[in-house]
Amino acid sequence: MFTRREPVPFAFVAEADRFSSNVTPPPRARASAGQIAGRWLLGLTIVAGLVGSLVLGMPALSTPSSTPAQQSQASQGHAQGR
Repeated sequence: MFTRREPVPFAFVAEADRFSSNVTPPPRARASAGQIAGRWLLGLTIVAGLVGSLVLGMPALSTPSSTPAQQSQASQGHAQGR
């Protein structure tokens, strides 16, 4: 029924895990309409910023497909030297 425990120098430490409070915490307050709207606005702002940075950054990341790929002068000179 009871498990044997090693001796603890402080009695309150040994009894701490057996203690249970009879006080229940108060219920969480519901968020007001303004707080909910603020959270939605913050979320939409973050998403819009990410999408906007992606839209503005894509042209810089893409290579132009209309121009042929050019070799550098160093690689051309090396190929001609053989």
